Amino acid sequence: MIGDRPICGILLMLGFCIVAPMADAVAKILGQSVPLGQLIFIRFAVQVVLLLPFIALTGRPWRIRGRVLWLVILRTFMHIFGIGLMIAALQYLPLADAVAISFVMPFILLVLGKRMLGEEVGTRRILASLIGFAGTLLIVQPSFTAVGWAALLPLGVALNFAFFILVTRQIAKETDPFGLQTTSGLMAMVILAPFLLIGLPNPLGLFDIIFPNSTEWALLLAIGTLGTLAHLLMTMSLRHAPAATLAPLQYIEIPMAALLGWMVFADWPGTMAMSGILITMAAGLYIVLTEGRAEEQPSAPAPDRAEPSAPRQNMQPAE
Repeated sequence: MIGDRPICGILLMLGFCIVAPMADAVAKILGQSVPLGQLIFIRFAVQVVLLLPFIALTGRPWRIRGRVLWLVILRTFMHIFGIGLMIAALQYLPLADAVAISFVMPFILLVLGKRMLGEEVGTRRILASLIGFAGTLLIVQPSFTAVGWAALLPLGVALNFAFFILVTRQIAKETDPFGLQTTSGLMAMVILAPFLLIGLPNPLGLFDIIFPNSTEWALLLAIGTLGTLAHLLMTMSLRHAPAATLAPLQYIEIPMAALLGWMVFADWPGTMAMSGILITMAAGLYIVLTEGRAEEQPSAPAPDRAEPSAPRQNMQPAE
């Protein structure tokens, strides 16, 4: 069993927060020309192509059985659904807005993590998360009149991803992260293939098939690579730290999304949104610093440090 190492988990999650918005930016571009089902299928196919040789060469475990197998199947369905919702949202909303609206997720995750996993949350982490969430409200500056129902899509992403992380935490320490991503990628391809190949009812054109040009192929390879790396980083981070510790750090995705939105789509936040970005960054850095001090003083942990309790030691976490 792998013990909790908060600083290692935090660094891995920070890597996820840098890579994930890059994949979102590519998805926003591809969503304008590649049908959703085909885009998601190729994204998982690239993941399998990248990881299968590595699994074969290193002999890492990838077979999954019993309770964990059913959790991986559930996780794969949530993964497909979450990616689909996010790509759809990006076709209606600016990159930074779509990411920021979805950041009700860490607040949901703190509540679910405590109730479903018995994780210690602590007053300081709750306050940091609330402050970070207040920052997202400044960034979003939502105009539901302008975008209509599409503004609700990132909220679906948030709820789905909160449960996705909790399921991942349940299986992370029982599975190899590379084996898990390979198996999950194969499952996703099996789930999506009938919709693409058998011609099931497809009124919205979600499962149409096109022949990508060279630029689209390059972007499809990029989204598969970035998506694979992002979820490996997220999965490995959950092997080393509680979900409640990592949740506030994910707010750092927002300034990354704002930067990419400016660089790729010429969309830069206004003064109020920039204030929100600074607030969310401050909240995330506060978590990093408090966890660092707690890890340096194991004999006298900080009050809000998520020390393993008896119920958590009996858990069998995940990916």
